[in-house]
Amino acid sequence: MTTQLRALVEKEMPRVRDELAELVAFRSVADPRQFPPEECERAARWVLTRFADVGFEDAHLERTADGSMAVVGSRSSPHPASPTVLLYAHYDVQPPLDESAWRTPPFELTEADGRWYGRGSADCKGNIVMLLAALRALAEVPVHLKLVVEGSEEQGTGGLEAFVPEHADLLRADAVLVCDTGNAAVGHPAATVSLRGMVNAVLTLQALGSEVHSGMFGGPAPDALAALVAVLATLRDEHGNTTIAGLDNSGTWSGEAYPPDQFRWDATVIEGVSLLGDGSVADMLWARPALTILGIDCPPVVGSASAVTPRASARLNLRVPPGTTAHKARQALESHLRAAAPWGVAVQVTLEAEGEPFRASVDGPAFQALAAALEEAYRRPMTKLGQGGSIPLCNVFADTYPGAEIILVGVEEPLAAIHAPNESVDPGEIANMAIGTARFLQRYGEAAETRTAPA
Repeated sequence: MTTQLRALVEKEMPRVRDELAELVAFRSVADPRQFPPEECERAARWVLTRFADVGFEDAHLERTADGSMAVVGSRSSPHPASPTVLLYAHYDVQPPLDESAWRTPPFELTEADGRWYGRGSADCKGNIVMLLAALRALAEVPVHLKLVVEGSEEQGTGGLEAFVPEHADLLRADAVLVCDTGNAAVGHPAATVSLRGMVNAVLTLQALGSEVHSGMFGGPAPDALAALVAVLATLRDEHGNTTIAGLDNSGTWSGEAYPPDQFRWDATVIEGVSLLGDGSVADMLWARPALTILGIDCPPVVGSASAVTPRASARLNLRVPPGTTAHKARQALESHLRAAAPWGVAVQVTLEAEGEPFRASVDGPAFQALAAALEEAYRRPMTKLGQGGSIPLCNVFADTYPGAEIILVGVEEPLAAIHAPNESVDPGEIANMAIGTARFLQRYGEAAETRTAPA
């Protein structure tokens, strides 16, 4: 059966390439300050049309609370007792960032060195065309299908997070296939079973009413920038471990390892620089909190004066592993920052965003069907990965549908460089994931028939 699916998907790949080129051409960044909202609208209608063509006859657009549009639809199995699978992806993309850093035009799908380059080629438009290829390879889908493809995931505005609980019956399913992650490496299938949560906050310290001359006042005058440096220095120890009072930083990862040499390559760590922390790469990345300083507001080097800085700020991102709530992490971070501030400087901590960590169940029938299907497609066993990033929608799905299995897969892998210049996708990943997804739908439907058959 997999051989037949493979032949059908491989025959479909020229069409997949053409469709991905059309989809990448939409500048669907869900931020009207950067790109016209019409681009997202055009992308949404493209997705709507293509999924209507593969049997989602009731596919339609739903406006979410943040103003973006989601494509929603359903497709029934000929077997009424079949389980229901919800397919999820998103058509919005990250902004291209520094376009001069791109080797190819960011919104023009370009083939180079066997990969397809373009913004969204992997995250997440590659997953959309992968799903279309999988469904076209199936003459009959032995499960009921539901679909939601959103348009504001990258901006984190929470449109679908509000929409799901408000329209619970519309999207209710036994299994949710979240197609927005990826594999350990090209040709190495994986399901993501752990997501770190996150807390974004801005720390502002103020010591003086205004700048004062460093020659006349420097010494006894409290320096807000020096105070900020002192506070930030308490957030990691000499080994690079994140050290926030009240947060455990000793967790270990029991799934697939992340080889240090591979991580150094993937993260572009320059020669002579050490990796951080006293745990393994996987421990540090998926099982422990990690504090990143995203930005600092202070006088720039060019144009700075001989003055004591009265006020300085830093934007902080705290990633939180499963086992700790984002709320607890936020409280710990704020308490730590206030306690670490020296000299009685005024402290302000402003919360920007908060998202809970997520851990998937791995012992249900859908997960087992997926593992077997991906092993058939890739000809090697599926492994389990964590992901350092956050997908708050997974918790919304889990809370809204407590009995559903939430499964995270996709066409991404480290070389895809998602969110960075020169994002790309390996077409072989699209093909193999399409084969594996089609086979998963078959296996999951067959397993359900076996469980419900009379003795």
